[in-house]
Amino acid sequence: MSFQMPPTALSLEELSRRQQNVITASQLRARGVPSRVVSEHCRRGGPWQRLLPRVYLLQPGEPTPEQRMWAALLYAAQNGREEGSGTGAVITGAAALALYGFSGVPRLPAVTWVQVLVPRQRRLRDVGEVRIRRTARELEAREVHGLACAPVPRAVADALREWTDSGVLEAGLLGPQVLRTVLREAVADGWADGPRACPPAELLAELREADLLAQPRIRAAVDELLAAERQSTLGGVLELAAAELLPDPLTGPELRMRGGTFVAVPDLYWPQEGVAVEVDSALRCLSDGETAWVRAGQHRMTYLGVRVLHLTANQVADEPAAVADELRQALLTGGTDLVELQITEG
Repeated sequence: MSFQMPPTALSLEELSRRQQNVITASQLRARGVPSRVVSEHCRRGGPWQRLLPRVYLLQPGEPTPEQRMWAALLYAAQNGREEGSGTGAVITGAAALALYGFSGVPRLPAVTWVQVLVPRQRRLRDVGEVRIRRTARELEAREVHGLACAPVPRAVADALREWTDSGVLEAGLLGPQVLRTVLREAVADGWADGPRACPPAELLAELREADLLAQPRIRAAVDELLAAERQSTLGGVLELAAAELLPDPLTGPELRMRGGTFVAVPDLYWPQEGVAVEVDSALRCLSDGETAWVRAGQHRMTYLGVRVLHLTANQVADEPAAVADELRQALLTGGTDLVELQITEG
């Protein structure tokens, strides 16, 4: 779901408190405030001011960063005629990341414009600091400081697209460290239970959907992030194996048949037992070609008798006892009709 206009049951005082004193024309009209009164109050020196078309601030002075966000959200969510018929909107891009508290983007007061995501059929134009982005997908929202924001994966993708479209990335105005910081913060374990929860696979899917992985700077930063995530998980598997006093595996060996035909490069391999472990294989693949290459290697190993275990970061972190038991049983059973393979250690 996304932000929708609240029902008329709320009084003007309750609504203004909820929306930090930012109100739409239709909300005022629904609560008995005539248009002429709104116009009078918004005259120079008056107690109110117009922030955006049909969006008003019920106080004088400079609006706060949060009030600017409310104005952008209300402008995009309303239709200017009838309250309750808005089709929804969410804040996305760098503005959403600032609300989430990402340290890799400018703090909220420094955000120069606000991206708002709306359904594709909406007829809205950019106005002031509001940039409208349309989507054919159903809107999803996470509440952050009372505001409806796009989920972290979508917000990150829209922020990167925002920087790409504006030429910031291409011109090198956004340092590689900023890009890496945003991606790293998006998948940080410390946010697993909050509104910022973002599994690496979901982030990768959004970046692929937005066709951002074709950008060399973004691709390099994503490669680095996923390599670190996979390495951390592999370290967890090795620690479990050591704790269970299991034999030490080879890490990243190249497997070939006796004639030299390439087979695969599994993450971990026990040659005596014929057991391989693949960790989050989807995170190794940023294109269809890479996916096909990894899957083909896994199929070849299975065909040649290797027992292949597929593990995820979540399994290793949340179910260590079950993973240890699966490893132990696999090593006891070993491969089936294992073909002799040549091994080159990585």
